[in-house]
Amino acid sequence: MRVSLTVNGQNVVRDIEPQELLLDFVRDTLHLKGTKASCEVQVCGACTVLVDGEPVSACCFLAADAEGRDVLTIEGLREQERFVPLESAFTRHAAVQCGFCTPGLLLTIASLQERGELGDEAAIRHGLEGNLCRCTGYRGILEAVREIAGVEE
Repeated sequence: MRVSLTVNGQNVVRDIEPQELLLDFVRDTLHLKGTKASCEVQVCGACTVLVDGEPVSACCFLAADAEGRDVLTIEGLREQERFVPLESAFTRHAAVQCGFCTPGLLLTIASLQERGELGDEAAIRHGLEGNLCRCTGYRGILEAVREIAGVEE
């Protein structure tokens, strides 16, 4: 089947298998490797991309369901002005160790920020529930997101 969508601001038209996952489409067809494959069961958030501005687990989202929609990967976010404060805060607060979870976290944070859902500590923690980090212990991540959101500890 043929799918037509926008990925990182570019119109994309490709033939896909009906059961092809958005994760495989982005990584293997479009060669955008920033989206990570990890748990494959919608638990860890490493595969997070934004579809029409909403975070989705690309490991459980069919590419066919992205028909006519706007998909943003970490590569696309990196080209936007809103990436700079995210990157700076993560660097300042040492919120990155191995970096495997970072693309999904940054996309989730960008979406939460865009929707105004980083109002306080509880909202930040709730918003990040779907993103697991196995390295940092979350302290640096939470400090970075508090800074991004302008929330005091």
